[in-house]
Amino acid sequence: METNPKKKNSLKHVLFGSLIGTTIEFFDFYIYANAAVLVFPQLFFPSSDSTMATLESLATFSIAFLSRPLGSAFFGHYGDKIGRKFTLVAALLTMGISTVTIGFLPSYASIGVAAPLLLMLCRFGQGVGLGGEWGGAVLLAIENAPPHKRAWYGMFPQLGAPIGLLLSGGTFLLLTDSMSNEDFMDYGWRIPFIASSLLVVVGFYIRTKITETPSFENSKKEHEEVKVPFLTLVKSYKNQLIFGTFAAITTFLVFYLMTVFTLSWATSDLGIVKRDGLLIQLFSVLFFAIFIPVSAVVADKIGRRKMLIIATAAIAVFGFFFSYFLSSGNIALVTAFACIGMALMGFTYGPLGTFLSELFPTNVRYSGASLTFNLAGILGAAFAPMIAIWLAKTYDVSYVGLYLTIAAFISLVSFLVISKEEHKF
Repeated sequence: METNPKKKNSLKHVLFGSLIGTTIEFFDFYIYANAAVLVFPQLFFPSSDSTMATLESLATFSIAFLSRPLGSAFFGHYGDKIGRKFTLVAALLTMGISTVTIGFLPSYASIGVAAPLLLMLCRFGQGVGLGGEWGGAVLLAIENAPPHKRAWYGMFPQLGAPIGLLLSGGTFLLLTDSMSNEDFMDYGWRIPFIASSLLVVVGFYIRTKITETPSFENSKKEHEEVKVPFLTLVKSYKNQLIFGTFAAITTFLVFYLMTVFTLSWATSDLGIVKRDGLLIQLFSVLFFAIFIPVSAVVADKIGRRKMLIIATAAIAVFGFFFSYFLSSGNIALVTAFACIGMALMGFTYGPLGTFLSELFPTNVRYSGASLTFNLAGILGAAFAPMIAIWLAKTYDVSYVGLYLTIAAFISLVSFLVISKEEHKF
């Protein structure tokens, strides 16, 4: 009797399916980051003190990091129980609906305190969606990868971060160049939030064409699933969960210092105009994108852990040069600073998804990889822009660099002590 074997995912569907989803998710996530610096302080947090308005706006930015572990636990549970495909689609829709809604929110001048409250609710939804998206996208790639190319496959969803950032920054730059400041503040800023609905439709279509990963199918066939993946994770994989989280915090911190903090500091304290600040950011993101695949190639040759240790040590050294680059206000030095920081970000971000996923077996991998990544987001990024601005204004930008160096040291120790147990794919 003939059987109809389940259609396997093609290489094109796997890599594009993992890349398109994270690109959309990070585009949505970063247009909020840009708006939190350039728009929301004036429209949602009116204050006579511009610094306080910016800090209040950045506080809402942090909400998504606090909600991401909730998304990891929720979507991770179903990703490990019923499959990667359904969970990826649901996470994408959660993020997309939250983002589009922001584009229609009235300002503080229209509805008062309800405006920032609704903004915070939408930001919460963005965090829940991204908390479920990232882990599933990485697993879609690496659970379809040959063993000697796991870091290479795993870097495709990571590329969604620089592409999403380029799209979001480019959109804001195009809008600020093509309309007056009054029109931009009135309605122009809403366009990228609403337009993201088109990207969500594309992502939804691609995701529905993908079948389950071979690793998940084999795990189900061998009855390896657990009743509550989160409880199994906490009970049996505490070492991986705790040290995996601390290992990843530097990746988050360096990224948000290079983007949100640098953009805010350059435009508000160094006298660099908004347009030039966005151009510097967009140019530096090219270095981020270039070094993600470079790091993946190296990681497949020398090992994911060794690659991440080298990158984290380099970031620790980089922290000592913050004052040199940022205290002068020289636009060339600020640009060099952003490019070096983003290159280092590419080195650490490229293999990170593969490394975190390899810490856990298939039956808790979605929950484990997602939770370590997103818990690291709370520790490394949720309040990083606020802390960095406070350190720079209260003391000096050199203290922001010291903040990064200390975080890098914590990550280095974590990479050295984390469990080296190998798991089946």
